[in-house]
Amino acid sequence: MIASMPDAAVRLDIDNPIWERFFTIAPLVLIGTCDSNGVPDLAPKHMVTPLGWKNYFGFVCTPRHHTWRNIEQTERFSVSYPRPDQLLLTSLTASPRCDDDSKPILSALDTFESPDSGVPFLANSYLWLECSLDRIIPDFGENGLIAGRIVAAHAAQDALIHSDMGSDAQLRDAPLFAYIHPGRFAVIDSSFSFPFPSGMKK
Repeated sequence: MIASMPDAAVRLDIDNPIWERFFTIAPLVLIGTCDSNGVPDLAPKHMVTPLGWKNYFGFVCTPRHHTWRNIEQTERFSVSYPRPDQLLLTSLTASPRCDDDSKPILSALDTFESPDSGVPFLANSYLWLECSLDRIIPDFGENGLIAGRIVAAHAAQDALIHSDMGSDAQLRDAPLFAYIHPGRFAVIDSSFSFPFPSGMKK
């Protein structure tokens, strides 16, 4: 048992945000929304996660962003998981809006709409989720957690796990895109089996 903090541990100043002091890994997704007039928007997010083992999905946002306000109005959003070759266009969706509040980069993206709600998805992604708003939990500083219930899900054929295909072969043929905060990314094209202990349960 470790009796004290290791000598190599550096105490961080928690009077300021700590997240720029070290690297962390996360997915990078595009959240799709529409405003009350049906105008679509896509925005990149990396503070994202499934919420439990059922079909719930959540991400961190701020009320300052159109994404938050659109979801408050329409109670719908989409999630697109881009592929590594979509890195540049995915990044550009974070571009500032013009003076007229438009986001010209969106016209350069290959997108499609949900037939049910009209929320946009990024085409050629490997996973697409459509969510209805479950709740918004505010006040994590200036941010909040937007939680949705997945009402429709689609995956690209090459993203589905196949029992007759090795994991490394699948990742080699269809690599994943990971965001490494702050400001880096990685292409995941190989993996190793995780050594779960015998009898482990979810």
